[in-house]
Amino acid sequence: MDLIPSFSVDHTKIIPGIYESRVDAQGDALVTTFDVRVKQPNAEPAIAPAAMHTMEHVVATYLRNHDEWKEKLVYWGPMGCLTGFYIIVKGRPAASEMYPILLDAFRYMRDYEGDVPGATPENCGNYLMHDLPMAKWEAARYVEYLETADKNAIFTYPKTQRPQLEGDRTFFDS
Repeated sequence: MDLIPSFSVDHTKIIPGIYESRVDAQGDALVTTFDVRVKQPNAEPAIAPAAMHTMEHVVATYLRNHDEWKEKLVYWGPMGCLTGFYIIVKGRPAASEMYPILLDAFRYMRDYEGDVPGATPENCGNYLMHDLPMAKWEAARYVEYLETADKNAIFTYPKTQRPQLEGDRTFFDS
């Protein structure tokens, strides 16, 4: 079996950022998957599962209620490695165009007060596994990083690590 594109990226070179991971055709429309990398893989501790779960709930709720983005959002969820999230949106916005909404979403997470949305036995399959204080800490750290990061470095995977695939369903810039 071929290695899938997200495993073909050299994780020893990824820094936190917002990267276009793949673009898929869905009929006549495109959907774009972004790698919202919060942690540097294999170089710093991953996000604790309970904090990741809370970030998933709070940010998903924010995005799915956002006037501009709620109709564009297809999916928001955690990476299995716990170093970031995937966001899938309709169309093909550039990673730099995702920056404002993601920065706002993580600011919202950083400043969030109250009960975690959907953290009840009726709404969540593991409603006891949440950590709001740690989720807020992680979000604050990422917000500070995004606000001060070199914008030339956080939107594009290094060319040497970008998978180039042939086929009718996945497209990458060369």
